[in-house]
This record gives sequence, C-alpha cells and structure tokens, in this order.
Amino acid sequence: MTGPLWRPSRKRVLEANLTAFMRAAESEWAVGLPDYATLYRWSIDEPAHFWQSVWSFAGIVSESRGDRVHCDGDRMPGARWFPEARLNFAENLLRRRDATPALVFRGEDRVRRSLSHAELYAQVARLARTLGEWSVKPGDRVVGYLPNLPETVIAMLAAASLGAIWSSCSPDFGPRSVIDRFGQIEPKVLFAADGYFYNGRNHDSLAHVDAIRGELPSLERVVIVPYTRGANAGALRAAVTWDEALGEATVDPIRFRQLPFDHPLYILYSSGTTGAPKCIVHGAGGTLIQHLKEHRLHTDVKPGDRVFYFTTCGWMMWNWLVSGLASEATLMLYDGSPFHPDANALFDFAEKERITVFGTSAKFIDAVSKAGLQPADSHDLSSLRTILSTGSPLAPESFDFVYAKIKRDVCLSSISGGTDIISCFVVGNPIGPVWPGEIQARGLGMRVEVFDDGGRSVRGVKGELVCTAPFPSMPIGFWNDPDGRRYHAAYFEKYPGVWSHGDFAELTSHEGMVIHGRSDAVLNPGGIRIGTAEIYRQVEQIDQVLESLAIGQDWRGDVRIVLFVRLRDGIQLDDALRKAIADRIRRNASPRHVPAKIVHVADIPRTRSGKIVELAVRSVVHGQPVKNRDALVNPEALDLFASLAELQT
Repeated sequence: MTGPLWRPSRKRVLEANLTAFMRAAESEWAVGLPDYATLYRWSIDEPAHFWQSVWSFAGIVSESRGDRVHCDGDRMPGARWFPEARLNFAENLLRRRDATPALVFRGEDRVRRSLSHAELYAQVARLARTLGEWSVKPGDRVVGYLPNLPETVIAMLAAASLGAIWSSCSPDFGPRSVIDRFGQIEPKVLFAADGYFYNGRNHDSLAHVDAIRGELPSLERVVIVPYTRGANAGALRAAVTWDEALGEATVDPIRFRQLPFDHPLYILYSSGTTGAPKCIVHGAGGTLIQHLKEHRLHTDVKPGDRVFYFTTCGWMMWNWLVSGLASEATLMLYDGSPFHPDANALFDFAEKERITVFGTSAKFIDAVSKAGLQPADSHDLSSLRTILSTGSPLAPESFDFVYAKIKRDVCLSSISGGTDIISCFVVGNPIGPVWPGEIQARGLGMRVEVFDDGGRSVRGVKGELVCTAPFPSMPIGFWNDPDGRRYHAAYFEKYPGVWSHGDFAELTSHEGMVIHGRSDAVLNPGGIRIGTAEIYRQVEQIDQVLESLAIGQDWRGDVRIVLFVRLRDGIQLDDALRKAIADRIRRNASPRHVPAKIVHVADIPRTRSGKIVELAVRSVVHGQPVKNRDALVNPEALDLFASLAELQT
C-alpha cells in the first residue's frame, strides 16, 4: 500500500483539541502554526513558550505558577521546570465534582461498579482525613498491592492530596517481588486487596499480604480492601478494613497540600530481570503537565470521554490512565484476563460501556488476529474514536488487521515511551494520517532524534532513540541514589548530556517513527545490527506460530541468531515449517535476518506488562544467572531454555 491507512475527516480536524491549541498558541505568541510539523518544531525550539501554553490550555489548578518556566534549561539531567510553582496533583484530578461518572469498573464477568465524580471526591476526602489522622505527611510512602480497582484510584488520590508518595504493585506479584520493591522505599501504609479474579478463578491474597507485612518493618498500618471475600475482607491480624479507613460518612473539603512542581508523586520500578528493580521517582508537576499534553493534544481526550487502557497497577499505563481524570474523562477500569470468558471480553466491554478511547498492547491485537476474531462484524463500536497500542512494536500487519477487522474509521495510535519517563517519546497525532507500521509523531516538546553509532543524528537509518533536550517528566531521580550516579549511568553514559532510551528506532520520511526493538537486545551477527522486531514481524504472520523470541548466541567467535517459537496446539516444528519461517524472513527482511537455529519451546517468558524478556533468555542460554525471576509472570518458562540440545550444535 502506497498511501496512509487512515486520514481524519475535516470535521474531526476542526474539532480537535490540538487544532484549538494551535490557534491559541498562534494568538498568544504571534507565530504561524499551520500544521503538526511546524507546531512540533516550535515546541522544541521555544520550550518555555510551549509548556507555558500547555499549562494555560489545560487549565492546571495551582496556588501559583510563577514567571519562570525552567531554569538550567540546557542541563540534562539538572534542568528544573516551573521552579516557582506550587500545586497539588490530586486537586487537578478531582476538579470535576458532579454526578457524571468518573470511574466504571469491570472485574471480568463477576463485578461491575461505578462512581460519580462527586462520589469519588467524597471517598478521597474521607480517606485523606484518616491518613492525616495516621500522621501521613508529605514525602511519606503509601503503597498498594491491589488490582485495578476504584479503591486503588481513591487511595492514590488521598495520598497525593497530602503530598505523600504513591507506589503500587499488581497482586499477581509474588511476595518476594513486592518486598524487593517496597522494601527499598520503606512505606508507612499498605493498601491490599483480599484477592483478585483471573481467568474465572478466585485468587486469595491475604497469605501474601501477611508475608509482605512481615518483611516491611516501616509499616504502621495495613488496610484490606474487600473484593473477592466480601464480609471476610478484614480477616488478617491487626489489619484495618476499607470501611474503617474511610471513617465517618461526613465529608469535609479536602485541604490539598500545595507543593513544589517537582515534589515526588510516584515511585515506579524497572522490570528487575537483570538485578534489583530500580526505584524511579517522578514529580507531581512533570507527570501532570506531560499527561495532560498527551491526553488532550495527542489523544484528543475531551470532558465526558470514556477512556480505557488494559493495564495492571504494576505498569506505568495505570498511572497514565488515571491522569485522564484531569481532562474530566470517565475512566474505564478493567481487572482480570482479557480473554475471559472468551477473547471478546474487552470488545464486549467497549460496546456495552460506549468506550471512546481503547488502549491495549500490540500482543493483544496480534492474539485477537490469531484467534480469527472480527469485532467490526460482531460488535457495535460506533463510539470508538481512537485505539492506542503500546508495550512492544505494532507490526504493519496488525495495523492492517485493525482497519480491516476492528474498525475502519478510527485513529490507530501506536505509542512508545516507558516507566523511565512515565509517558511517551513518540505518540499519536489525531489530526494526522496513519501509515502502516509507523508511530505517527514525536511528542510535542520532546526533542527526539535517532543517533547512529557515532552519535550523529540520522533519518531513514536505524539507530538509538535519544532525547537531546530536557523535558518536564524526566525522573527526579532514583530512590536511595543521593549523588545521582545510578540515574546518570542508566540514561546518560552512552551520550553525555543526551537521554539514551534504549530503543532501536528509525525516523521515517513521514516524520513518524518505527521501533525495531530494544537496543540492548539488538542482534549483531557478522557486525550487522538487526532489531528483533524486524524478525517478529515476519515470523508471527505465519499461522502456525503464536509467538516468537530471538536472541544472539555467542558461537565460535561470532554471534548467531537463534529464534524460539511457540506454536499452536498440535503443530510440530518440522523441516517444512522451519523452511517456511526462514523463507519468509529471507524474502521480506533479508538473508542476514535468517536465524541459524529455529527452536520450538512450550512457552516464552514475559514481564507482568506482557513484554517478552530477550535478555533474560540470553542469560540463561549462556549459563548466566537471572537475578530477579519473580519479575516475570511465568518464570518457569525460563527453565525451558536452560539445556536445549539444539543450542549445542
């Protein structure tokens, strides 16, 4: 196909938040901004003007903003944004307080609940009062071991209203994984559910909670949220029930603590598969303004929109989703398996609840395609305007599938960023076209480039995705890293003064981006750099293959590509299938991409956010330890790679 897969209608462009923002910025700064490319260039050339305009356009609620937008604006790390501002993150998310729905929750096919904006405010007010009585102060850590429940949102907002720092893990994390994370930050209060539902089964959490509590001596309170046990929710020694934590039903106005722009808000964690998870600290102001920009300008979220992202509370997309309240959207919360009772579960949810923005992973879209579903025929998705995809690169064939089998008139925005920045480097553009296999645009205000091995900015060539200027949602730092050495080593060692993100990417002629995989997992046979996503895009189009993973194996003084494949039930990896896989890769990628070995495995290890772990598999194949297996949802899958005879020849 030579043209784009989709273009927005003239009406859609005229009504877009992004168009209104461009007109407002033109008036305020006396500049001409006729299109996205010009707007992007202005946003990185005039960052002070751009971010000031975002603040005004989004109506950020604050005690003060101050005159300065940034100081030390060329230092990375080290730049400070809005140094005179004082605000509260929770106040911005609770700006709407009427009877319209704020949260709609679905727990598989077991539970449906909703809360209005007024009810959400009331519950946050009651819980904030109790946390204050428990002497929770600015900078204290409040943590959640919780499903994606309304109570999780309430607990976070109550903590943030006081200036406490929130951190969360999904309840499918084992105790060791939770202790490895929370143990580093010494929380004062723990919120935990009594259990969770997954794939139609009830999973109890209380034994895990007790084990976690026993290794967190800093804890002063444990609050049990009822979900699966009902009246028995408080059956944990010395714990407080959710109702007890809410206290009296009277609602006093929340005293939102006004704090500096860079006051800590969240602690997020690296995946931890190569060592102890890094504790990444994000500031309230940077998170707020970046998410408002991405929601309002890049996703076109408007008041009353019904915004969904399939995520757990252990992935940064939960934090991203919750910020949708600051745009006065209704958050659609789903917890459980996306394939229970069948693969239509999320589309059933979208149809019934009239979802307007539907966020998921590239792996989910591929799985729906492999399952032969055609939601365009089976569901009424007329409310749906935007589909978002992240977690791994979205293959061109998945773009085709969305437009052919899910919805024809929809803005499909593949996005990419990470926990490190709690946001995106490359994003959607609701007033621009969608090209197959490409992320639409670089994020406004983000000076994103691609560097070759010599540190030169390149276009149309694969290289390292970098950001060459500061931006507000950079981490404040890492927890327990007083001199910033670990923070600097994580992002700035490769190119001094430049953020190196770890993605192998290519800037296209359409000003879009293609992500070819993680740069630390890039294959290097014979000195030729190959992104793993380039191989996956070919292999996973083969009907017999459900999933694949590629590594570089050190072999006889060089590196050879080994491809592992998980096949449909009943399929054998015979010579004919190996040849079909190799031929497709050779034909559609290059002879250099063809694996030296193709090996069948029963399962492929992945993190709890669904990302496959090439580096962990590579370590196992080379006899090296994987330091934090509990970071994986299926750590037993690693054992399948430990002694494969095929890798010895």
